[in-house]
Amino acid sequence: MNNLFDQGYLGTYVLKNRYILAPMTRVSSDEDGTPNERVHRYYERFAKGGFAVVITEGVYPDTKYSQAYEFQGGLATEKHAAAWKPIVDSVKSHGSLMIAQLMHGGAQTQGNYYTEVTVAPSPFTPPIDKAEIYYGSGPYPEAKELTLEEIEEIKQGFVQSAKYAKAAGFSGVELHGANGYLLDEFLSEISNHRTDQYGGSMENRVRLLKELIKEVHQAIGGTMILGIRISQLKATNKSYKWPDGEKDAEIIFSELGKTNVDYIHISDDDATTSGFGEGTMTMSEAAKTFSGKPVIACGNLGDPKKAAAVIAKGEADFIAIARQALANPDIPHRVREGKPLDTFNGKAILTPKAYVKDFELEM
Repeated sequence: MNNLFDQGYLGTYVLKNRYILAPMTRVSSDEDGTPNERVHRYYERFAKGGFAVVITEGVYPDTKYSQAYEFQGGLATEKHAAAWKPIVDSVKSHGSLMIAQLMHGGAQTQGNYYTEVTVAPSPFTPPIDKAEIYYGSGPYPEAKELTLEEIEEIKQGFVQSAKYAKAAGFSGVELHGANGYLLDEFLSEISNHRTDQYGGSMENRVRLLKELIKEVHQAIGGTMILGIRISQLKATNKSYKWPDGEKDAEIIFSELGKTNVDYIHISDDDATTSGFGEGTMTMSEAAKTFSGKPVIACGNLGDPKKAAAVIAKGEADFIAIARQALANPDIPHRVREGKPLDTFNGKAILTPKAYVKDFELEM
């Protein structure tokens, strides 16, 4: 398992190990999206625990359509950026990098401080009800189709948010192109029925992601890390797979490989299982093979032997930990020192909405 503690490289940065904290929805900020002391303590504990990189929960980049959840953190205003700065400084003081994950909720929006309107590439309604643990209830409304002008506004929102991330001291930004949120909705034939340059072929459907990478890279320069998260599964449709499997994967990852993105972050239920049917590559292996970019694998990799094997096989360069990190905020230290890991308890994911005092996480 020593390979988990080898140095690694993302962009211009040297990482002290291969452990990365995965982004997890926390809905713990103030109502207007300003991160608070609870958020500060949440992230600081993972930096203290030895993670090389701490990635934020998905934070919304503009004050129009992008917010997905009530009490979701934002990086859409100068106030937001100022509130993130001491959090970032604290994480960096413990020897960790911090990356802001920029996320537009799209049709999967279930709570927005600024509007009740939801948007998507085409008129679309997510197939299940909103999640109560994240302050939602009842069915999602049908999202309205974005105009070309609105798509441009969304791109500029991401660009401005990346600039706020730079001002707050973040080491990088990650574009959330996974799990059924807006950027992923452009990739999916279920939610994208457009007939213009953003619809139709997979090459067209990945166009917005490529344009965003180019424009954000131009805005934040070459010193900040720029990554993108990709998945097949959706938060509202966990059984979804790309219809053409490895063929779709080859197009998506090859096109992303042509961009200035510094890494691809794969979200999957289990990073070690075949991604496209029996005997096929894992999602991480496909991303690595077709893009040639550094890859972060995420999905049931809390077992350090399992995680080390993924690195050893060359299927990924880094390991992102989510649920097991909630149970063991210091998992890098524990693994290095040969200490046992605590078992993940589902109550550890409780948000303030579902808060139970006896199980509140130590912050």
